[in-house]
Amino acid sequence: MHAKWPSYIRWQGEISLAHLGVLFLDELPEFSRAVLEVLRQPLESGEILISRVAAQLVYPARFQQLAAMNPCPCGYLGYPQCQCKTEQIKRYRAKVSGPLMDRIDLQVQVLPIARHALTDPHQTGTQGDMAALRATIVKSRRRQFARQGFLNSQLDSRALLKYCPLDKAQKALMHHAIDHYNLSTRSYYRVLRVASSIADPEDIAKPKLQHYQEALSFRQPSA
Repeated sequence: MHAKWPSYIRWQGEISLAHLGVLFLDELPEFSRAVLEVLRQPLESGEILISRVAAQLVYPARFQQLAAMNPCPCGYLGYPQCQCKTEQIKRYRAKVSGPLMDRIDLQVQVLPIARHALTDPHQTGTQGDMAALRATIVKSRRRQFARQGFLNSQLDSRALLKYCPLDKAQKALMHHAIDHYNLSTRSYYRVLRVASSIADPEDIAKPKLQHYQEALSFRQPSA
């Protein structure tokens, strides 16, 4: 990439290079707003469009997006050493736009590891745990391909109506969630996809109520 190009233009190339891989952004709010907003299109379509005066180019960009951020500028929110003011925290979090957060399926707060867990070898994961997890993932992916011919992440609204039909209790849950979480149309369908992925390891016909509840637990309510 040309060093004199704007950062958001250079990032379009980085995003395409992550095609069929993982793009990890550490300290997410420290990236410029222009760079982060470039992510919105490929996260939705799996492609990135570069427009110039003479032509338009489309590059593949279907990747797994991972990101991490602190709860406040200093990173110690809730601890005595944190001196961040409320307005500082709001400005810090506002660096990541709502539409971008809307496209992140799993939003998880990671709590500090307790001191006794750090020194206890039985508290850490083992290679056997990872092997079992890998086997579960492989099984789930095969199930998705057998059922619909592609992964759950590619289910559109019409396919979701077919493979994730909601019963009365599930509809009531989602109606409540739309109001309580301020779910957009995009995030609503993303919750359905996540619920389907949670249910797949259990080898059942369709997600149950608890799978939708768990999928909703991975989303942060909008203000």
